[in-house]
Amino acid sequence: MVTRLSTQDALFYYLDEQDATTHIGSLLILDRGSDQLQYDRLLATVESRLGAVPRYRQRIREVTLGLGRPVWVDDNGFDITYHVRRSALPSPGAEEQLHDLVARLMSRPLDRSRPLWEMYLVEGLTDNRMAVLTKTHQALVDGHDAVEINQVLVDDSPRAPDAPQDIWLPAPEPSDASLVAGALTDVATRPREIVGALRGLSAPVAGVGSAVTGSLRRVGSMLRFATDGAPDSPLNGPTSGRRRFTVASADARTCARIARHNDCSVTDVVLAAIAGALRRWLLSRDAAVDATATVRALVPLGAYNGYGDPDSRGGSWEQIDDAEWTAAGVRGFVTDLPVGEPNPTVRLSQVAHLTGRHSTSGRRVAMGTRSWLPEIGPATFHAMTSRAAATLSGRSFNLPISIAGGGSAPQYLAGNRIVAAYPVPALVPQRALAIGLNHYNGRIFVAFNADRDIMWDLASMPEYLAEAVGELAVRASEP
Repeated sequence: MVTRLSTQDALFYYLDEQDATTHIGSLLILDRGSDQLQYDRLLATVESRLGAVPRYRQRIREVTLGLGRPVWVDDNGFDITYHVRRSALPSPGAEEQLHDLVARLMSRPLDRSRPLWEMYLVEGLTDNRMAVLTKTHQALVDGHDAVEINQVLVDDSPRAPDAPQDIWLPAPEPSDASLVAGALTDVATRPREIVGALRGLSAPVAGVGSAVTGSLRRVGSMLRFATDGAPDSPLNGPTSGRRRFTVASADARTCARIARHNDCSVTDVVLAAIAGALRRWLLSRDAAVDATATVRALVPLGAYNGYGDPDSRGGSWEQIDDAEWTAAGVRGFVTDLPVGEPNPTVRLSQVAHLTGRHSTSGRRVAMGTRSWLPEIGPATFHAMTSRAAATLSGRSFNLPISIAGGGSAPQYLAGNRIVAAYPVPALVPQRALAIGLNHYNGRIFVAFNADRDIMWDLASMPEYLAEAVGELAVRASEP
């Protein structure tokens, strides 16, 4: 049976050009230990678990003349060694070298003639470590029919469970005639879509034009806040396909202590620290930052499910209102980060006040949304957040921030302990920076993915974030 791409998946597929790649990714740092992860073992581990993510052995095939949305078909020439690759850093294997490699790999388009994902085993890191970078097209991970591959690769113990035997035989590829017939049958019940396709046969994207319009209409309620545009910011402007990447981390217990001291949530602390880091970045560029300056951030409501601190107040969901959006099954809200406020305690208080309306009693939990969250892992949640952010108006926010909880104990990949887990969030057009956070094993891991030309000074961001957390920690220690 042929599976047709959803309207949103088709939109991501057609918009993925060299200047606007829509990859998402994850970067796992592994401790080699006594059981070093070799390329052959990673290859075998991935291959043994592909049965849990069947779409990773499918490619996208377009329909003749753009008469319908593309379809997923089994890749008859699937070659696991093309997708799982090996790389090594030159000596000394510093963090900066790894970050440069991630930026270069995430800048390259995926091969559309194959399944839209790649994985790299990166060797040569300092301190006897290695890394695994996963790069996946947003059209591939929808959170329902397909999850991010790391979700099925990561184990809770060094001894991996026995994987069921996977005997895969690709289905015969459909003919062009059958695809055209299927497309016409599919759109016959949606006359607006076929009219849109027939109006522009010369351009494949025309076939999804009216469908995209319908999709935006269906999520119109989430765009009502877009009339109040985001403030002007150097974070916004024409972006390229070239990337910069860097990471930071913070102690989760320190953030929890700050949250308890200020009677707020850990996520409030994280957002206030990001606001402090952005303030430092703006001042470093001699930007005019008055006391009322803000940066509008898009944050998933999943960050307010008790993330990081079970005693924090931000531990529930609320019903949707005008300042929230619903897209691709993910709920979230926009909030203004007070980058103009010089006092870190006041800055945190302002963030907590703005986000407080997104927390409420458990009696108002939106169960329909909450029910599917435990079924997806952090990597998939970041992918879903990136998909949702890409559907919003270009003027509705300055900065997407994706936050996901992870395991509270160490996890393993092919028997090797994961010491750090960073998301690699996708950049949204017209936004020069995307930030992703994972709470894993007692630390909060932060990743910054940025446009190379606009954010030439991205390497300073980890230091700015550490300073912002540090000043909050000092205030929390005062009597």
